[in-house]
Amino acid sequence: MTTTTAAAPLPGQRHLFDVPRDIAYINCAYFGPFLHSVRAAGVAGIDRRVHPWTIERESFYDEVEEVRGLFARLLGARTDDISIVPSSSYGLAVAAANVRIARGQNVVVPEHEHSSNFYVWHKQAIDAGGSVRVVPRPADGDWTAAVLAHVDAATAVVAVPNCHWSDGALIDLVAVGAAARKVGAALVVDATQSVGAAPLDLAAVQPDYVMCSGYKWLFCPYVLGFLYVAPHRQSGVGIEFHGFNREGARSNMGSSFEHVFEFEPGARRFDMGERSNFIALPMAKAALGQLLEWSVARIAATLAPMTARIAERGAELGLGAPRADRRIGHLIGLSNPRGWAPDIGRKLWSEGVHVSLRGDRLRISPHVYNDEQDIDRLVAALRKHA
Repeated sequence: MTTTTAAAPLPGQRHLFDVPRDIAYINCAYFGPFLHSVRAAGVAGIDRRVHPWTIERESFYDEVEEVRGLFARLLGARTDDISIVPSSSYGLAVAAANVRIARGQNVVVPEHEHSSNFYVWHKQAIDAGGSVRVVPRPADGDWTAAVLAHVDAATAVVAVPNCHWSDGALIDLVAVGAAARKVGAALVVDATQSVGAAPLDLAAVQPDYVMCSGYKWLFCPYVLGFLYVAPHRQSGVGIEFHGFNREGARSNMGSSFEHVFEFEPGARRFDMGERSNFIALPMAKAALGQLLEWSVARIAATLAPMTARIAERGAELGLGAPRADRRIGHLIGLSNPRGWAPDIGRKLWSEGVHVSLRGDRLRISPHVYNDEQDIDRLVAALRKHA
């Protein structure tokens, strides 16, 4: 797996967002700002929802399938492989409900992994009489080698992101996927901090499940996410039970009293219940359409030089970062040998600079609305407050 690309960087796209010039919002890993087009779609959706008699039954299915298809294109999957979920934690709960952990087996997770990809496995493993095997943060920054060293014949699940959410440190999913398959373990990837900003080669990685929340790098509204389910996992069971994803539901249009036990094809059986959100889905359609127009390859090619520049200028201030060959291109965490003040985020905020303190790392996550002026503003604020 590689984070480099031969694609051409995008020109500045700040004009498509409402990000004032005096604000350096370098915090997409926290919340992706709405595009103007996404905001307009949301307003139109609210206006539409005000008059429910204008919403035809077909709309409960058409927009869901459009958004499912757009995300599938973005990920490089089939439309049938995608489930509409409210969050990454929901997607992880689906995965946990369909992966068997036997007594004495383990689940491998990185140290300080995001809570959504930890708690569910802790409960699942403990309930089964197994354990969670936490991979300590490697001193040399080589997460891939560290994860591989903890996968063995007793491993049932390898639950990893492809970059650590605190600092962008890279995990080679191709290597980890191969190791998981060798011992018969499931590979579950929380890609919330990478899908839409970094390429993911499904054919090379061969994950069992990939999930992500949509409100960060996908510029979608909150309470909307996506779950990729590998074809061999699509006969599993969902965690919600409703009629929208049952075979023939579209043609019945709510006119039948019959209970149907067969599902629509593919991963639709894992869809959340109230998936037909007439405000969120049009917004997601606009956001995903724009990402596809830019292309993930060009987004990655635009952001990698920014994080490289941030690392370079941070080093001038005595701040550390993961090695270039061991971090993803769109997200970087700066470490401070003096330690970060607990209120560093608020101090930077007072300077018009928006980033996130995550543990002992100052996480900086640019996007296509950022430029050199924002980096200059960040460095000036760090020089003053670091």
